[in-house]
Amino acid sequence: MPAELRKKSRKEAKKKKNEDSRDPDPPSTEYTPTGFRWGATLRHALMRMVIIGALIYILQAVYSRDMPSLARREDDIEIRVFNRNCSDDYTEDRRKFKECAPHHCGRGVMDQLVTKKEAETLLRVAKAGLSYGGSTGGASILDLHTGALSQGTAFVNIYKLLEDRGITDVFSEEDIMVYKSVSTKIRMAISVQFRVPNTKLYLTSPTFFSKMTNKPAQTVHDEYWHEHVDKETYNTFDYTSLLYLSDYQEDFQGGRFVFVDSTDKKTIEPKFGRVSFFTSGSENTHYVEKVTDGTRYAMTISFTCDRSKAIQTPTMKTS
Repeated sequence: MPAELRKKSRKEAKKKKNEDSRDPDPPSTEYTPTGFRWGATLRHALMRMVIIGALIYILQAVYSRDMPSLARREDDIEIRVFNRNCSDDYTEDRRKFKECAPHHCGRGVMDQLVTKKEAETLLRVAKAGLSYGGSTGGASILDLHTGALSQGTAFVNIYKLLEDRGITDVFSEEDIMVYKSVSTKIRMAISVQFRVPNTKLYLTSPTFFSKMTNKPAQTVHDEYWHEHVDKETYNTFDYTSLLYLSDYQEDFQGGRFVFVDSTDKKTIEPKFGRVSFFTSGSENTHYVEKVTDGTRYAMTISFTCDRSKAIQTPTMKTS
């Protein structure tokens, strides 16, 4: 055989050998004779689920870290107090009311100060009074001292409203006694915790019931979620307290009380019968989260060192 033919034959044989040694074409990554490649699809789905779960966990951890709770709803707290450095908001009060103005500042929580029966009575009072009005926005108030009641986008006097309708059995003498007893208990607790004579501490205005829902705000009075300082909003305030009359995550969603500190925020989760209290200056800047579902009831009870700004126990028409 001529040399050229032998060389060509060897090249063809080598080429054929290389072709035979190649891997067969891979199967389709899209379909098999029976449809999708379920094994690969399931692996991808599981991977996505793991990634999403990890992201959710991270976000929850970050949220929890950014918003630690001073009092969770499931806690049963006899007393829990957190000291704070006093702000400069009390300079004038310290000059005028040396014994009473805050020198020891902070915030506290008590779950056993108000009895269940007392809290139930006050919730009934709040619901009864608020049933004659109600804001068209998400926040309604009832002030038994002045008679102010939210109605639509304004306020009416509940006592005048009831008188005009000839109604005399909304509130009872027992309601008055419980209202006075609870406010006195809270005044005494604040007196002890902040080391001020209880005889120098006076109930002041506004002291009121509140009802919050997820209705869109209609007026500025509905926008309770803005950061604020009670001493700036109400100059007479020296000590603020709240009695919660509904349960976070059971009666409503959102609506936690949030303290705004220089480095982070801290929450108090409302619990039926829980009392929170704090000095009213900028060391306790705060707001309430928007209620996203349900109804949040609470009572704000305020105290001043200025006797001229004191208010008396409300007088109600009785049955």
